Amino acid sequence: MDLFNPNPISSLLPFDGEVNYYGSIFNQQEAQNYFDQLLQNIEWNNDKANMFGKLIITKRKVAWYGDKPFNYTYSKTTKTALPWTKELLKLKAAIEQKTGETYNSCLLNLYHSGEEGMAWHSDGEKDLKKNGSIASLSFGAERKFAFKHKTTKQTVSVLLEKGSLLEMKGRTQENWLHRLPPTKKVKIPRINLTFRTIDINS
Repeated sequence: MDLFNPNPISSLLPFDGEVNYYGSIFNQQEAQNYFDQLLQNIEWNNDKANMFGKLIITKRKVAWYGDKPFNYTYSKTTKTALPWTKELLKLKAAIEQKTGETYNSCLLNLYHSGEEGMAWHSDGEKDLKKNGSIASLSFGAERKFAFKHKTTKQTVSVLLEKGSLLEMKGRTQENWLHRLPPTKKVKIPRINLTFRTIDINS
């Protein structure tokens, strides 16, 4: 596969959703520069989740940015969006050109090593535009990313390369779960940006 081909490969999912993987859309130097800038300039905080009535503080760090101070609620906690940084606006423009979509917000995750991951879930929160596009950029460590159909349990996985773009849209969140499996093989950090559209009428 040509990693710098502007066209995505056909959908990774066999049915009930659409996931386009564009491969690396930045060269190695650009990807490293963005990683360094994001690591230093983003207001990172440990994520919080309410599970079984208990507040859990994760090792993974997160940040939430947007056009306006949007509220976004998941895992029974609510975040208020910060104003865009110049790096985030550059990245937003780049992926909007690639996908042909527009986004008004971005949830960022900082995984310090492969031992930090994300369990099976879908991004179906009521704040998000229904069946909207979610564009995922990856910098730093390359990590495996997996999908599992909610009914058939069929799985699909892809290696997310440094500087790569993956787009989920259509009925993907309705029909598929996704996760970032933990691994002891990866020792370096990864930063993931998921550009989203908050439905202002929700």
